[in-house]
Amino acid sequence: MNKVAILVAVYNSSRYLCQCIDSLLSQTLKDIQIIAVDDCSTDGSVDILKNYASKDTRIKVITLPYNTGQAHARNVGLKYVDADYVCMVDSDDWLSRNALQSAVDVFENHIQVDSVLFKLIRYFEKDNYEEPYTMDDNIVLSGHDAFVESLTWNIHGLYMIRSSIHKKYPYDESSKLYSDDNTTRIHYLHSCEVRICDGVYYYRQHDSSMTHNVSVRRFDYLLANESMKRQLVSERVNDEIINIYENHRWLNIVGIYMFYFIHRKELSSDDRKTGLSIIHNAWIGVETDRLRLSLKCKFGYIPFLKNWKLFLIQENLYFFIRKMLGRI
Repeated sequence: MNKVAILVAVYNSSRYLCQCIDSLLSQTLKDIQIIAVDDCSTDGSVDILKNYASKDTRIKVITLPYNTGQAHARNVGLKYVDADYVCMVDSDDWLSRNALQSAVDVFENHIQVDSVLFKLIRYFEKDNYEEPYTMDDNIVLSGHDAFVESLTWNIHGLYMIRSSIHKKYPYDESSKLYSDDNTTRIHYLHSCEVRICDGVYYYRQHDSSMTHNVSVRRFDYLLANESMKRQLVSERVNDEIINIYENHRWLNIVGIYMFYFIHRKELSSDDRKTGLSIIHNAWIGVETDRLRLSLKCKFGYIPFLKNWKLFLIQENLYFFIRKMLGRI
């Protein structure tokens, strides 16, 4: 068995792929397994991967016949994991040379640890600029507290985890763009302890990222939230966790409506209908008795669950006022 397996989902990333793979092959920890899953690339990424694999037996290349999204690609790779610990690295990102060994050291020095965060540096390619992700350098959290902190990304989602936990809780495939957040939170929740290591994950920032664009796919965030809620219920977690997440989900519903309010003229008629339908279904499903009184009585956040039109009037007025005040 290997010490660490690295999942690399690849889709049309030939421009950055060599930097990613080179950073893994140059790790100070040599006992690794690199599982690269090509998600039906059309830009020569597969040839690059096969060339690397022909020179280093630690690399396994899997090719998918059609594009499925990162979550599914990683789950395919997860089936081949034969290691104590596992992490993922996006094919346009890279690691510092000591990243994997640093994480393993934390596991081996603290037997109660199940997840180890990397330090994160965001790399803005356009301006050739690096920005550290602001976070405590001495994180020691229970799984419960790590779950809560991850809801607002006070801690990020780039980490190494015991493979036994990851295999029990594979990637959520309910949404191509956002459901991997759910997996991170489930992993934290089921960790006894979460710590941070000195290894660095370099996270490339793209202006063209779908999560930053005006697209109907942005509404999928609410679908991912619903999937997260279902997972928590199926896991029979305590009411405290459900209450925390339901309040988080309600904030997201209002937040996604703000996206709709600001960008509705940039969306097609069909996309506007789709977006409103997703918001409406999420709104219907909210358990208002779980919401904090201070939240559900606040203008802009009052559920009005028996009157969808009244809720829409509130939201439009709320965001109109905020726009007039220059707050959006």
